[in-house]
Parts: sequence; structure tokens; C-alpha cells
Amino acid sequence: MLARFHEGGLGIMKIGNTNLLPIIQGGMGVGISAHALAGKVASLGGMGTISSIDLRRLHADLMAKTDHLPPSAKTKAAINAVNLIALEREIMAARELAQGYGMLAVNVMRAVSEYQPYITKALESGIDTVVVGAGLPLDLPDLAQDFPKVNLIPILSDARGLQLIVKKWERKGRLPNAIILEHPRLAGGHLGTNKIDDLNNPKYDFINSITESIEFLKSAGLEGLIPLIAAGGISSLEDIKRVQGYGAAGVQIGTAFAVTHESAAHPNFKKTLAEAQLEDIVEFISVAGLPARAIKTPWLIKYLATEPKLKAVAHKKAHCTMSFDCLIECGLRDGNAAVGQFCIDKHLGFALEGNLDKGLFFRGSGKLPFGSEIKSVQELMTYLLSGSISVPS
Repeated sequence: MLARFHEGGLGIMKIGNTNLLPIIQGGMGVGISAHALAGKVASLGGMGTISSIDLRRLHADLMAKTDHLPPSAKTKAAINAVNLIALEREIMAARELAQGYGMLAVNVMRAVSEYQPYITKALESGIDTVVVGAGLPLDLPDLAQDFPKVNLIPILSDARGLQLIVKKWERKGRLPNAIILEHPRLAGGHLGTNKIDDLNNPKYDFINSITESIEFLKSAGLEGLIPLIAAGGISSLEDIKRVQGYGAAGVQIGTAFAVTHESAAHPNFKKTLAEAQLEDIVEFISVAGLPARAIKTPWLIKYLATEPKLKAVAHKKAHCTMSFDCLIECGLRDGNAAVGQFCIDKHLGFALEGNLDKGLFFRGSGKLPFGSEIKSVQELMTYLLSGSISVPS
């Protein structure tokens, strides 16, 4: 893999004290990016990422303990407990697959209610890196204060957010080990702005967000200390070269890894993402107050048609419909008519199972490197690093 990297002419990415290939595999929940995907990416010299959300779905014994329980505070505690067990299992399994190469990360959404327990469990389980998106992780240095060697990486959208994080963290005596700049118009899943009309703002364009961030870091005396990672719409060697030309150290890529053989998703999930055309994608639906990009599955088409009626009768529920609180702000649970009236965890879970009639299928905007074909992580990494689809034997 290193030979193909040199062939492509890319720069190395250094995070903490580790030299890596300039590719981070993005965290994708529910359950898509788990140990098999993250461990394989790391074994090839990149950064593999486990998404922390509701990993019990990948463990039959943990689901058997919890999936039949009625909504209650006791059930919520039981589900949260087994999800932490699942997270530790996934980290250990990924570590074994990585065989000491690359780097392993856990992605935790700031917008979930169990944010702090997920962070703590990842740190205690010996993860190399914690990546946090879907909100400003101003408290992450405090949560990780007993783990000074763990890399901390926030996901932000523009130079202004970067300045805020760097200044706040610097006062706590810790700097980010890297910062991911994710373009909200191009990425999949939860997007980094609460205004759909703001998605085309040029401040998010990489040539602006990266160069403005570098200018700030220079003015703050931090030049070269915080690598910048571009995320959103990146799917080729040329894309990586372009953002490295702006000053980025590397890239984060999601959807292209979601459709590899090593992804934990059902084959029907991969087929649906891989075959989706531009006209098959809804831009954008509201999830917990944030816009998101998803494929027009039968469920989503039906939901969007009935959403006005659902919002008109929105009301607060006594307990979460799934028996645990996955999001700090949930339109369905909290009766907030301004945001989505569905259980995101449940419908992402159906997507994981490949269920088109009930699933919510997030997708980034970038074209997939192999079109509708499903390839291995090694084939994808080879293509991204060298522009070639051939994998040496």
C-alpha cells in the first residue's frame, strides 16, 4: 500500500506522533462502520473509525437482552449499558485486525445524550483517537484529561468554528491533534449547519475554510501544529491532491467505505447506496434540527408526504419510543414540531438491515469510485492513493 501511495504523489498525514496514509474512514452509524471496516483501514496504514452509536445491533446476545423491553427508565439504562459493552468489543476486535498498523478512532456525536459515557468508554478501552462531530465538543479536553496521549479531533465546518475550538481548548491546556473541516453541502448524515439556505455559503468551500484556518493558525503561533482534514464529496486521487494543495494534510471519506465488503451493512444497503442516482437523493431532510441528505426510499417518500400532519400533532412522549435517548434533541420524543417526527435510530437500524420499506439511507454527494460495484477496502484505498484500480498480489 505504501508503494501505491508514493506512486500517487500524495503527502503523508501525521496525527500525534504517528505517520499515516492521508485517509480517514468516516464514522457511520448506526452500525455501518464497526470493527471489520475500521480494523482493515488501519491495517493498511490509514485511520479506521468505529461509530459509537447503538452498536448492540451488531451483537445478537446484547440485542436479545434488550430488544424486547418496554419503554421505561430501567430499559433505557439497560440499553445504554449494553451499548457500552458493544463499543468495547468493537474496539478490541478492530485492534486485533489492525495488527499494530495505522490508527483506530471512535466517532461520537456531541448531539447524543450518552456522549460522555461513550467518550469515557472509548478512552478506557485504549482507543488511539476520539473524533467528535454534530456539535461543538468544548468539554472534550476535560473528559480526556486523564488520557493525554489520546488524539482528540473535532469535526467542524468552517474557520470560525475552528477558531472557537482552538481558543477554548488552548485555555484548557490542550490543542486538537487535528481538525476535520466537513463541507455541509457535500457530506452525508448530519450536516454542520442548522440552516438549509446556508449550505451554499462559500465559507464552507475547502479553498476558503482550509486557507482561512491556516491563516488563523499562523496568526496564533500554531502553524503546522494542527493538521487539517477535508471531508465531504471526496472520491478520487485528484480530489485528495486538490485539498492537499490548499494545505490539508488528508481527507475523511464516508460513503465510499460504506459500500465496501468490510462494511457491516446488509448487501441491500450497499446496493441501494451504490446504485443511487442524483434524482434518487433528497436534499435535505431535518434531523434533530440539522439538515441531512438521504436516498428516496419508500419509507422516506411516505414520511415526507405525511410530515406536515405529523408535525401538526407533535406532542411530548413520556418515554422514548425506542426506550433510550439517542439524541439530546428529538422532535418525536420531545414533541418539537420544528424538526423531524421520526425515530432516527430505529430507521437507521432498518437501513443497516437493508430494509427499503422502513430504512433511512444517508448518503454523501460524491460519486462513488466504482459506480455500482462493491469492492474491498484494499481496492478502494489503492484507487484513492494511486488512481489505479489494480491491487498488487
